[in-house]
Amino acid sequence: MRHRIHHRKLNRTAEHRKALRRNMAQSLFEHGRLTTTVPKAKDLRPFVERLVSLAIKIRSRREGGDPAGSLRARRQLHKLLTDRSMIPEAHKEDYALMSDAARNKTLRMASGRRFRTGEPKGRLAFTAESVTHRLVETIAPRYADRPGGYTRIVRLATRRVGDSSKLAMLQLLGDEESPGAITKPAKTARKKRADARYAFAIASLKGKSKITRSEKPASTDDAAPADDE
Repeated sequence: MRHRIHHRKLNRTAEHRKALRRNMAQSLFEHGRLTTTVPKAKDLRPFVERLVSLAIKIRSRREGGDPAGSLRARRQLHKLLTDRSMIPEAHKEDYALMSDAARNKTLRMASGRRFRTGEPKGRLAFTAESVTHRLVETIAPRYADRPGGYTRIVRLATRRVGDSSKLAMLQLLGDEESPGAITKPAKTARKKRADARYAFAIASLKGKSKITRSEKPASTDDAAPADDE
């Protein structure tokens, strides 16, 4: 019996489930939000919370003068998350037009080590940034004084095309976007044609009613009395 087993299988093997979790977590740390199905979002949330807690532990032990403890936490983080190179948003089009050799230069140093900070080196206009570096140096400081609850799940009204699965957005707290001013959406071409047909029909009915009223004969009460002979 599967008593006290709290994880979701998601119709995948254990290896596939781990890879799925890692890829989704890396995408979440890269973009700040992630849209997926509700079961996947619920399964990913505790995994992401653990990673953020580890990143906070890395910084606190490093600042507290415990480099050995910081290194242990970093190795544990790398074991769970692995790593991914991220290209800055402003240079993604340039990166897509590069050759394989030029791409390798933006990803790795001459020694073969991966660029981690995203700062340009030498003659390079830009370099890649690692997910773990962004998590430890950019995301973790925002939650240094927070005991937990670094993410939230927002259920969406739309459903996935194909199987109509319920969708949800997993967000890092602090990356929420304001909906802005509430305005009516722009009319589509179909809506404009329908409104034009409706307005034309109303105008036609009003014109017809005016013609009918003008041609209506006078009532018998208003008619002149007949002469008596």
